[in-house]
Amino acid sequence: MNILKSIGAVLAGLVAIFVLSLITDAIVEATTFLNAGEPLPMRGAELLITAILIYRLAYSVVGCYITARLAPNQPMRHALALGVLGLLISISGAIVAVQQSMGPAWYAWGLVLFALPCAWLGGRLQENRQAR
Repeated sequence: MNILKSIGAVLAGLVAIFVLSLITDAIVEATTFLNAGEPLPMRGAELLITAILIYRLAYSVVGCYITARLAPNQPMRHALALGVLGLLISISGAIVAVQQSMGPAWYAWGLVLFALPCAWLGGRLQENRQAR
């Protein structure tokens, strides 16, 4: 039964990251010059793309926190499992994004670089909460 709870905890965190990102992306697209389905501009929107990177990283922390919170045991291990999954997804996305010029490479590889630190932070936040 714990394996199902573990899988559910990781999936819940992953879904939270995707849903939060999609909602915020829709808001950004509705309020800026970015168009849905089009690649990020390669130049001239560095501040906006940095903001997108920051909120995606923040949502990764939130998703990993949710995973750790829902984990039946070993919350950090669960958060890091989601982090590894996010790392693999981010590497795949970065390779495709760079090959197809879907935006600046620094954005795509930034998601890769910070996947595991965000997972650790989400797990750590839950550990700190439990310690209180």
